[in-house]
Amino acid sequence: MARITLSCLPASWYCSVSRQRLLLLLSITSALLLLGTYQTQLWGPQRRPGAKVNKYLSIAESMEATDVLNPALNYGIVVDCGSSGSRVFVYYWPPHNGNPHTLLDIRQMRDHDHKPVVKKIKPGISTLAKTPTQASDYLHPLLSFAAAHVPKNKHKETPLYILCTAGMRLLPESQQAAILEDLVTDIPLQFDFLFSSSHAEVISGKQEGVYAWIGINFVLGRFDHADEEDATVEVTTGSQNQQPISRRRTVGIMDMGGASLQIAYEVPSAITFNSPQEEEAGKSVLAEFNLGCDVEHTQHVYRVYVTTFLGFGGNMARQRYEDQLLNKTLAKNRFLTTQTGLSEDKPYLDPCLPVGLSDTVIRDNRTLYLRGQGDWARCQEAVQPFLGLRNGTMSPGGVYQAPINFSNSEFYGFSEFYYCMEDVLRIGGQYNSEKYSRAAADYCSTKWSTLKQRLDNQLFAQQADINRLKYQCFKSAWMYEVLHSGFRFPVDYRSLKTAQLVYDKEVQWTLGAILFKTRFLPLRDLQQETLRQSHPSWLRSSFVYNHHLFSLCILVVVLAILLYILRLRRIHQREQRQAEALNLLWAEEGEALLP
Repeated sequence: MARITLSCLPASWYCSVSRQRLLLLLSITSALLLLGTYQTQLWGPQRRPGAKVNKYLSIAESMEATDVLNPALNYGIVVDCGSSGSRVFVYYWPPHNGNPHTLLDIRQMRDHDHKPVVKKIKPGISTLAKTPTQASDYLHPLLSFAAAHVPKNKHKETPLYILCTAGMRLLPESQQAAILEDLVTDIPLQFDFLFSSSHAEVISGKQEGVYAWIGINFVLGRFDHADEEDATVEVTTGSQNQQPISRRRTVGIMDMGGASLQIAYEVPSAITFNSPQEEEAGKSVLAEFNLGCDVEHTQHVYRVYVTTFLGFGGNMARQRYEDQLLNKTLAKNRFLTTQTGLSEDKPYLDPCLPVGLSDTVIRDNRTLYLRGQGDWARCQEAVQPFLGLRNGTMSPGGVYQAPINFSNSEFYGFSEFYYCMEDVLRIGGQYNSEKYSRAAADYCSTKWSTLKQRLDNQLFAQQADINRLKYQCFKSAWMYEVLHSGFRFPVDYRSLKTAQLVYDKEVQWTLGAILFKTRFLPLRDLQQETLRQSHPSWLRSSFVYNHHLFSLCILVVVLAILLYILRLRRIHQREQRQAEALNLLWAEEGEALLP
């Protein structure tokens, strides 16, 4: 095969190339470049079939320090003004993914030591009832703490919410208004956060319960779109002509503290009331809201039953029980002239205390002496009247309790529900009524001296103390009766889990609050994305196209230069051959002319 030498190029460029191979290589390169450009414009980025995008961070990732240098992150601040103190929580979230059916991916901010950005001060803000002008000064340490963690250039777009709970609810409205007025007036003068009069409020127990329900379900991912293996429910919304929608099943929550008990769960089916009185009662315990960013979409419309029972917490229930024991025993002694419970040698036999435990109840200089009997079955009977059942329900006033579909539901029990099962019984987690009853009865019937020995030997949970041991028998019976006699859970119900943490994290109601408060923020991102995609989209695509076209033009120019060089080379070779032939002819003619 003939080979050519590009002798007209600089010395460093000398190479020997096959003309046919060079043309073939250049043609293939041009074709591949054009094909790549066409595929990019036509199909865009490809995702393998069946690939799923995980919207939420893994547990490990959620424990990482927040990248405050990332300019795309957004921030939000919630101050929980409780009865005993106030806490500030800082949250952050990346830009919305553009799907109007998904929520913001809000996470709790973590500092460089991987610790949650939280700060608490005492006492509660309600202690400023007489000096409301000090309210902003009272919160200044919390807001300064938050301001130090949120990037300075983000302050003006960071929403701040100050939400007051139990302590403020007890104050007269005039005192509540004076404290809130000071906050709304002074805080904008000291901080640049996005804050207005609607961002400071006293929330009801109903709102607090809804926020807690939102927070738990968000962390559990129950607001995501359902996969094939997920449990679903058919939901009927209040919209007219709206067909039932199928979506992922949410969880109900029960939280028993020391003073109160709260329950919240979704009611997916349409509700019918039997009387105007029942309807009026239902409105006070039902909340219907849309978590989505578009009110026209009903994918995230939820109807939640939420109720708080004051005095139904574990400690208050025991106090009510002891008050009645004292009053009934003293009255009975006066009538029968007996001395039961008035001295240590004649104690009242309490079925709700462990066997052999001696205890006293003191009220207004009156003392009742108790001795534990450890009879769990009798203890159940003794605590049942304190449920205040009316019409077979534990709802406030016995008027209305929203129905629960026990065949398609799931609940989480927190605080006392978990402590009762885990601290000494060590069976926390999945609830089984038979297993729980057996363990509780065994505990109650165990001698007090044996229980104390087990505590000394550290056989119970680390948080268990002598107070837990004393009242575990009562509280375990109270929890059982609340669950099965009060809320009427079947004894064979298997979808209740008791827990202290969710994914190793304590979930605060403030997370649900900021999810609800910022639910319309994705509209801003969606509108900006729409504007970007409307007119400038052809500019971006044309830029990509022109970029490839420019590269192609360069390639064509180089090819043309190479072809031109080849042509010059051929001309040069032809002229050289002609010159050699002419020289040869002249030489022959010259030889012929010689004598």
